[in-house]
Amino acid sequence: MAMNPRLRKLNLTAHVTSSVGWLGAVVVFVVLAAVGLAGQDPQRVRGAYLAMELTGWFALVPLSLASLFTGLVQALGTTWGLFRYYWVVIKLLINVVATALLLVHMQVVGHVADAAARATLSSDDLVGMRIQLLADAAAALLVLLVAVTLSVYKPKGLTRYGWRRQHQSRAPQRPVVQEDPAAV
Repeated sequence: MAMNPRLRKLNLTAHVTSSVGWLGAVVVFVVLAAVGLAGQDPQRVRGAYLAMELTGWFALVPLSLASLFTGLVQALGTTWGLFRYYWVVIKLLINVVATALLLVHMQVVGHVADAAARATLSSDDLVGMRIQLLADAAAALLVLLVAVTLSVYKPKGLTRYGWRRQHQSRAPQRPVVQEDPAAV
């Protein structure tokens, strides 16, 4: 099912916008996690964790889901296909796994934000979770940069399915000979 050029460009614009937005929101998340972990001003630390929860639910989650949806539409509506090229399959896996981990990660964010909302966090409070927030955000940034790199370079390499599809479309079609029922 091929999309017409206008629809393809509109969806591609939506996909790039949501993906770049997701990447930018992760950068914000890394900064907030670093401020929350290393900050000395209790109000700034508190604000960082409260902002992380808002950034997560109102930017990260919607942008990750939009990136996943528009990426699926783009793959299914263009010649790239969803399972023809390894780079597309890898990007799909990155997006699905990153989105699932983000949803799990938001539980930790919520716990730390709730603690910050109730009281001022000291440098010893929830230190393991706070380190996890920074480490997870940094890992997410790295993974999303890998996805961007795959999108730009589009390394060669057909999957088995893609190879079969490519060779089926190139194979000459044999004429179908029907027997005359009267000749039998």
